[in-house]
Amino acid sequence: MRWLAKFIYFKILGWKVVGFSDFDSVKKAVIIAVPHTSWHDFPLGILLRKVIGLKTNFVGKKELFTFPFGWIFRALGGAPIDRHTKENKVEAIAKLFEGRNEFRMAMSPEGTRKKVGQWRTGFYYIAKAAKVPIIMVTLDFGKKENKISEPFYPTDDKEADFEFMRNYFKDAIGKVPEYT
Repeated sequence: MRWLAKFIYFKILGWKVVGFSDFDSVKKAVIIAVPHTSWHDFPLGILLRKVIGLKTNFVGKKELFTFPFGWIFRALGGAPIDRHTKENKVEAIAKLFEGRNEFRMAMSPEGTRKKVGQWRTGFYYIAKAAKVPIIMVTLDFGKKENKISEPFYPTDDKEADFEFMRNYFKDAIGKVPEYT
């Protein structure tokens, strides 16, 4: 199946991958993909992980994991989260990293496909609580490129960290450019 993913990704869609590739050295991480402007981002991400041979996971609202599609989301590496409980979501997700030899959770810091003025901060606090790096991946439809950053460990200076991360994505154009 990897050859088919490569054929679709490179030949049919005309995309390329640049940047970090030593994923054997990073078994646990929070992966953020930006800009998230369209439903096209999810299948592109599924193709990308197959192309680069990277096992990734994601969390989603528990309603996605019910019949008839729940088995597909689980097979793709999904883990359900109940968003309606009073449980601290950051701590609940950070615990998913415990007891696993390999867990790379992909998510969108925007939290929606629409244009946002500010990212949500959960991914950042999840990485800090789980003591794992953040890997940044562009969804750049302008260049048809997924640029992958070196692992970045959050510091105690949230503002500087967010400025650093936002700068990484500053030139990336989403599928829906006006939402970028």
